[in-house]
Amino acid sequence: MKKKSFFSLFIVLVGLSVQGQAKKWTLQECVNYAIQNNISIKQSALDTKTALIDKRGAIGNFLPSLNASASHSWNIGLNQDITTGLLRNQTTQFTSAGANVGIDIYKGLQNQNTLRKANLSIVAAKYQLLKMQEDIALNVANAFLQVLFNKENLKVQKEQLGINEKQYARSEELVKAGSIPRGDLLDIKATVAQNNQNVIVADNALLISKLSLAQLLQLKDFENFDVVDDTNMRDENNIMAQTPSAIYNKAIEGRTELKIARTNLEIAQKNVDIAKGAFQPTLQGFYSFNSRVSYANVPVFNNMGNITGTRNAAPFFNQFSDNKGQSFGAQLSIPIFNGFSVRNNVERSKVSLERSKIAVEQQDLDLQRNVFTAFTDAKGALKSYESAVIAVEARQGAVDYAKERYNVGLMNSFDYNQAQTLLTNAQSEVLRTKYDYIFKIKILEFYFGIPLIKN
Repeated sequence: MKKKSFFSLFIVLVGLSVQGQAKKWTLQECVNYAIQNNISIKQSALDTKTALIDKRGAIGNFLPSLNASASHSWNIGLNQDITTGLLRNQTTQFTSAGANVGIDIYKGLQNQNTLRKANLSIVAAKYQLLKMQEDIALNVANAFLQVLFNKENLKVQKEQLGINEKQYARSEELVKAGSIPRGDLLDIKATVAQNNQNVIVADNALLISKLSLAQLLQLKDFENFDVVDDTNMRDENNIMAQTPSAIYNKAIEGRTELKIARTNLEIAQKNVDIAKGAFQPTLQGFYSFNSRVSYANVPVFNNMGNITGTRNAAPFFNQFSDNKGQSFGAQLSIPIFNGFSVRNNVERSKVSLERSKIAVEQQDLDLQRNVFTAFTDAKGALKSYESAVIAVEARQGAVDYAKERYNVGLMNSFDYNQAQTLLTNAQSEVLRTKYDYIFKIKILEFYFGIPLIKN
């Protein structure tokens, strides 16, 4: 009974292992996994955390500063008696403690502008993170489609190998029957060998493309990694029905790179405001508390003012209370001349502001060019695919005709193999143009605001 239970458990575990190995990833699964695990995205997320820390620092500028201090000292030798004021050879000990509080009352609005800049920096960091996620999603889509292309191309090469192996067997029979010369058989044998090499090359290309996609996803176990055979060519969102201008107008509203440029422009303006704030006076409030304790014996005086002896110092807390002192007030600082440092900082900030304005304009121009180029490329890719389909149909007809002629001895093996090679090349071109078109459609959807990233 135990053996039967153990055998059943073993079968279940093997079944689960096979299912785990048989898992095939969809494009959306690949994108979502990359968003969660890609190293570049994790690094960009750290920039967002840094921006949040900077904001806490900006908020801290509004809060008072509080510092406490304490010290204990030994003075040995000729020291001034703090009670009589006379110099005496003695060893004294002192404990002192104090606290200081300071707060900015007015600082040329620099603290306010620094906080506004920190808020903008958080927004910019989030946009940068989103931009990184979008870039990784597109890279994943491209790598995913490359895997699909290599899988189909491997199938084409294997099918061609199978056809030529059958043709080789058929040719052996024709040679034995005396219908074709032995040299034709050798040509076909060489073609089969070349087909075998093509299969090996295609298989290696598929393995490398899978490895590239797995590394992009940061997968550790990539040996059994595979993707679904989603080879249907489609424009689900009918993006090609849009005009380039419509896609561009939609892109202006939502493209992350434009949002980043505009946010950086606002940050540059805040830097100018912060720099200008240094021209204005600053007003600070302060409060200070201090006290001290002495451990030396206190002299005792008679009516004549002479020292008649000593007594122990007062208790610690009594001295601390008796010797305490406090001070408070406000300090006004008016900048008059500082070697042009403030003025130069303002000018530098203004230059950075102009750079940011130009960057926004350039980003807008780049976006317009990219959208129109992507639309043109997508149209060209579609035409290339349609032409490749027509070409492969024609090549298939040519191979069928060549096969008929070869079987009756009206065509030599070299010409027949050439027809087969041209057909294989045409089939590969169909695959290449198909996946090139699919990827260009993804880029257009990306500009139109249709995300690859789905929560």
